[in-house]
Amino acid sequence: MTATSDNVAWLTQEAYDRLKHELEHLMGPGRLEIAKRIEEARSEGDLSENGGYHAAKEEQGKQEARIHQLQQLLQRAQVGDPPDDGVVEPGMIVEIKFDGDDEVERFLLGSRELASLDDSVDIDVYSLKSPLGAAISGKKVGDKASYQAPNGSTITVEVVSAKPYGA
Repeated sequence: MTATSDNVAWLTQEAYDRLKHELEHLMGPGRLEIAKRIEEARSEGDLSENGGYHAAKEEQGKQEARIHQLQQLLQRAQVGDPPDDGVVEPGMIVEIKFDGDDEVERFLLGSRELASLDDSVDIDVYSLKSPLGAAISGKKVGDKASYQAPNGSTITVEVVSAKPYGA
């Protein structure tokens, strides 16, 4: 698979290793633990009124969803720093100004996984699929972009800066 900037998840080596370790745990010991809990609850009798069984099955579903999410993320992960060419793309800390406002908004464009790996950083995260993220993707410093807000109004923003996360 050739990664394009639209689907690359830029991760540090530490972040990649941590997510890979989590995936390995969930797919190995994590699955065994859930299967054991389901079997123990199943042995208690009537499944229709067995809260422990239903709770374990629900947890199994959440765990399988997390496994799928991690597999997708790691499949498109690129270890290293995104290019520092001033172009807005996933993995960048972006600063924008809303049209008619001098206040600068700062956020990470990309994945919540990336921001959650560093507890010392408290920053909003916008997905590339969000209206704002989609509008500014590929723009350069000084470029303006417009998008439609949920209430139907058109919002225009100017890209003030775009730097790789962690730079």
